[in-house]
Amino acid sequence: MQWFTAPEYWLGRQVLTRGAAAIYLIAFIAAARQFRALIGERGMLPVPRFLARRSARETPSIFHVHYSDRFFAAVCWIGAALSAALVVGLADMVPLWAAMLLWLMLWVLYLSIVNVGQAWYSFGWESLLLEVGFLAIFLGNDRTAPPVLVMWLARWLLFRVEFGAGLIKLRGDTCWRDLTCLYYHHETQPMPGPLSWLFHHLPKPLHRAEVAANHFAQLVVPFGLFAPQPLASIAGAIILVTQLWLVLSGNFAWLNWLTIILAASAISQSAAAAVLPVPAPPSLPGPPPWFAGLGIAFTVLMVSLSYWPVRNMISSRQLMNRSFNPYHLANTYGAFGTIGRLRFEVVIEGTMEPAITERTEWKEYEFKGKPGNVHRLPRQWAPYHLRLDWLMWFAAFSPDYAREWLGPLLARLLENDRATMRLLRHNPFPESPPRYVRAQLYEYRFTTPRELVRTRAWWHRTLVSPYLPPVQFTDIRRRHLG
Repeated sequence: MQWFTAPEYWLGRQVLTRGAAAIYLIAFIAAARQFRALIGERGMLPVPRFLARRSARETPSIFHVHYSDRFFAAVCWIGAALSAALVVGLADMVPLWAAMLLWLMLWVLYLSIVNVGQAWYSFGWESLLLEVGFLAIFLGNDRTAPPVLVMWLARWLLFRVEFGAGLIKLRGDTCWRDLTCLYYHHETQPMPGPLSWLFHHLPKPLHRAEVAANHFAQLVVPFGLFAPQPLASIAGAIILVTQLWLVLSGNFAWLNWLTIILAASAISQSAAAAVLPVPAPPSLPGPPPWFAGLGIAFTVLMVSLSYWPVRNMISSRQLMNRSFNPYHLANTYGAFGTIGRLRFEVVIEGTMEPAITERTEWKEYEFKGKPGNVHRLPRQWAPYHLRLDWLMWFAAFSPDYAREWLGPLLARLLENDRATMRLLRHNPFPESPPRYVRAQLYEYRFTTPRELVRTRAWWHRTLVSPYLPPVQFTDIRRRHLG
């Protein structure tokens, strides 16, 4: 079965498997720390209520068998512990079949979370992590050389991620075609990072060059992944470098890091050794027949499922980040088909006063990641994912994006709900909850360098309009929002 092996990609497999385990670790920890407020039994979108409306066939999840907050937390921490063990090399210490079961267990646990996560888990990188995680089941361990077919499936996944993102841009906003999108993107992206202000103020000719380079990296380079070496390694390296540029310019959870480990898996051992002091690969035997048979069956499955993402990519009505099956395999990807020219933020405020007047003093809730205090430099959060902060960005476009969860959020602020307060950076009412809360819509823009020096503020904001009028807890209950 030597034809089934690709010893030149031992290092690529190591990066892909250890990297996937590291992202799993972050994802499980994020789930454990945030789920009670978001989807717990008393959360904004409770899992039990969701499960009552969905069948196990629609949303495969172990939580159809049983749900409690304690059980959900156990799933998260078991997943985190198993992920950590795989990061340090557990899969290479056990028999091949056991390594496959460990990866399968991780995938089942995280699939169970994603399929009950509702709006909080509606991001494309959730499906990408599940697809990478399922791929890892068939990558083997150091009991056998890397399977060539599965390593090629990793390239096919990377191709769909990059080429799909490039196509959605060309078909979407005109600013991608006239190379001006980065005039706005660093300022209006969902969660700017600490260097986003600097990126935004780069010269416009450089912004245009960045967009042109992005088109090259996403629409041309991915085809090089299927070329002979060293061209495939060069293609993988170009994608890796462009993803690191994106890591520096914003916070996109683990999307960029998953793309980076996929790109690294396309780089051959000899190509990596030419520029880095990488360890020599061990001498590994060929696969046992049963493992090769499973790898072939998996390849056939993924090729057949690929009909749907290929059909989507060639369609003039291409969809971004869509799963075509409840197992999140062979998905379609893409991001930022449309770029906002202005940044709007929903700012939530509360007051202790018993009656609302023109002189009412309102105090602002501060979120961990999204812009709020104009003097606070945006932080680097990725690859950690702040789910509430991300959906607050969508809510600024229209209340329709927040129809399901904004009322419950406000109700929990009016109760000083402990789990919800843990999602925030600052609670202005630590001793007792406010009597009223409201939401205001602001326009934010980065300050100019001169304004930054004068005011020491990273943002300038202007009130646009009320977003939600003052409400009490009884008002929310009356409207059936809580």
